[in-house]
Parts: sequence; C-alpha cells; structure tokens
Amino acid sequence: MLPNMARKIPNRCTWAEKDPLLRDYHDAEWGVQVRDSQALWGKLVLDGFQAGLSWLTVLRKRQAFRRAFHGFDPQRVARFGLADVDRLMADPGIIRSRAKVDAAIGNARAFLAMQEAGEDFSALVWGLAGGEPIVNSWKSMAELPAQTPVSQEICKALKARGFKFVGPVIVYAWMQAVGMVNDHIVGCFRRET
Repeated sequence: MLPNMARKIPNRCTWAEKDPLLRDYHDAEWGVQVRDSQALWGKLVLDGFQAGLSWLTVLRKRQAFRRAFHGFDPQRVARFGLADVDRLMADPGIIRSRAKVDAAIGNARAFLAMQEAGEDFSALVWGLAGGEPIVNSWKSMAELPAQTPVSQEICKALKARGFKFVGPVIVYAWMQAVGMVNDHIVGCFRRET
C-alpha cells in the first residue's frame, strides 16, 4: 500500500459503527452459524438478559456472565439454588434482574428436560427455522423486522417446553446472532460470509 493511501474501511451494518465492541462483535460473531445445542442455549440466555436493554450493555458484561453462569453449562446452572441466586443478585458484573436470573436457571432445567426426553435443542430450533439460514436482502437497518412468523413459532415451541424470556422479539434477535437469519444489510462486507 502506498504511504498516503487511506486504509479502506469496509461497509458494515450501521448498528455496528456505534462502538468498537459492537464493531468487533459484528465482524467476528453476529450471524455466524451456531449448531451446538449448549452454545445455542448460552446465547439464548444472554439474549434473555438483554430484554429491555441495549445489546452493548450485555456485550460489556458478557465475560462476567460467563463466569457467573459457569461458562453457560446448563447442567451446573440447573442446580443453582437460593444461595446461587443471592450470589448472582449481588454480582455487579451482570444484569441483576431476579426474573431474568430465575428464567436462566429455569431455562437450564428446560434444556436438560428436553435432552432427557431425547429431544435435541439445536435440531428443534434449526428445524423450525427450516434447517438452513434464512437469507434476507434488507437495504437498510430500518427494514429489519423485530419479529417474524418463524421467531413466533420458535417462541411458542420453547415456551411449551417451559422456557421463559423467549418472546418472539428476543428469539428473533437470537436467531440473527446465531446465524439462523442472515440480516446483514446489502453491501455489508459480512453478508456473504
């Protein structure tokens, strides 16, 4: 590269330009397919904690969440009792919402109940989404829906299995995050990856 030539800045989804942490998340993680059941569950827990807050708030606390929830190990989280809830509610590194903490513990139990019944979490949610990423062609972030019929269907299926904080808006954000939906806008350098 010539010394005076500016480095080309890639086009990306506009929400990712607001903060370096968002940019890094967008560039490396958002929309990358996740098929592992436990990893999908852990990301759903984080999306549940995001309800009513910005994703940046969750990203800033993500490492503390990983520590507090033992690497999002559903077997360990399912065994959390009152002392663990008190520990979590006193942890300034995470979002301290009793309802969300209780939901995360309950969702670990629901996840394990699915396994015990012979039902695979990944197979369920990816199956409901059609098995392959849904590729949209939005030209601007303003076009993205908050929820879709598929996110409503997944929400309904999860709630029927005892999950909480899995409304259709949370589920759609999670679907985008785990690559079930490719909502990188047209022109974003991550759209084709």
